[in-house]
Amino acid sequence: MMALALLCAALSSGCNVGPVYVKPVVETPVAFKEQPPEQVREAEGWKAAEPRDDMIRGKWWEVFHEPELNALEGQAAGSNQSVAAALANFLAARAVVKQMQSQYFPTVTVDPSVTRSRQTSPPTGSKSSPTPFTITEYSLPFDASWEVDFWGRIRNSVKASSLEAQATRADLENVRLTVQAEVVADYFQLRVLDAEMGLLDEAVAAYQESLKLTEVRYDTGLASGQDVEQAGIQLNTTAAQATDLGIQRAQLEHAIATLVGKPASSFSIATNVVVPEPVAVPFGVPSQLLERRPDVAAAERRVAEVNAQIGVARAAYFPAITLGGSAGYQSVLLRTLISGPSLLWSVGASLAETIFDAGKRKAVTEQAEAQYQGTVANYRQTVLRAFQEVEDNLSTLRILAKELQQQRAAVALSQGYLTLANDRYETGVDSYLNVITAQTGLLSNQQTAMTLRMQQLTATVQLVKALGGGWDVSQRTTETIP
Repeated sequence: MMALALLCAALSSGCNVGPVYVKPVVETPVAFKEQPPEQVREAEGWKAAEPRDDMIRGKWWEVFHEPELNALEGQAAGSNQSVAAALANFLAARAVVKQMQSQYFPTVTVDPSVTRSRQTSPPTGSKSSPTPFTITEYSLPFDASWEVDFWGRIRNSVKASSLEAQATRADLENVRLTVQAEVVADYFQLRVLDAEMGLLDEAVAAYQESLKLTEVRYDTGLASGQDVEQAGIQLNTTAAQATDLGIQRAQLEHAIATLVGKPASSFSIATNVVVPEPVAVPFGVPSQLLERRPDVAAAERRVAEVNAQIGVARAAYFPAITLGGSAGYQSVLLRTLISGPSLLWSVGASLAETIFDAGKRKAVTEQAEAQYQGTVANYRQTVLRAFQEVEDNLSTLRILAKELQQQRAAVALSQGYLTLANDRYETGVDSYLNVITAQTGLLSNQQTAMTLRMQQLTATVQLVKALGGGWDVSQRTTETIP
């Protein structure tokens, strides 16, 4: 029997009716369209780090040198519930692989039993009535069955489940990368809001001094009551803006709490008005996206999975061959149950083939082939979206670098204009309305600069995410694929 099993295994390993998998071809540009020119690379946010590196690695958020951010990422890694759910999905997919691999081996069952029965039999050579008697029968049977995988049904099923496990692992990494990016983006927005609130607090303090000065000038007859009212309106309007930012800050703090797996009511982040500096992001070449983005890897693995499912569907056209056998002991006496005379055995083989199914197998095969074409299209769409996201964020950073320079120039000019307006008001040349206009213009330009910095930091984070973060395809799970 063992020799027969080995022969069947050798024969089945060389027969597979499934199609050979070839990774789908996708159009990959040689370089990104939004390659920043030299003058932009030298601007803030694009200056290359030394030594230069063309790959993001590991804990990519550490390049921002923010200890508090690093601590938050550590908490999110261990406590984020979206990551925990994705991990559970991966573990379930890996268990399915083990379940499918079990079909490579025979199924062995045992069914021991004890039966006591009353029977009758006539005495030998006598015509008298049957004589009743009672008998106890002991049985210890072992049964084994094994499907010979001549046509690759089992191998393709195992391969499909293994590929799904790899795709699910990539899904896990994609969720993890999304959470990492959300933590960084929310943290940066919180810090910019702190800086903006600090800016408004400074403006409120300055407007309070202006109000006091105007009141003094009003008391001495150098300013009108209208000037005092205007100064008071500006002060309270700006204070209201600062108060309103508290809503956004609280919501960001609550969002970060959820990301790190903590109740919002027991989580807080101290105010810090120092805005993090942007960093250069090594973006490499477009072809690296196919190796570095976990969502691209997941899409490609699912193409291979459906390709294997075509092999499972095609194998249904061929007969299923099953080897079976049984052995065990049977005796009316327990003491002689495990003995040579009580040994029973049988071996055999069966072949099952569907003769007519009204086109069912053909329809199942056509379904698998259509699903394959669909997963190929999904894979190519995922790649196109990856290129788009990188280009979007590269162009955003390129344009923001120039816009920030222009905005800083506007802030400097606004500060000079305010100084001149204050001097002219104090000397009685202009009215207080010019001072208010100058103060409002300066604050507006400073707030715009803060908004642009937030956009720059957010685009930097999104670019890292679009490039796949610190993951690459070599970290994909190594589930056994025959």
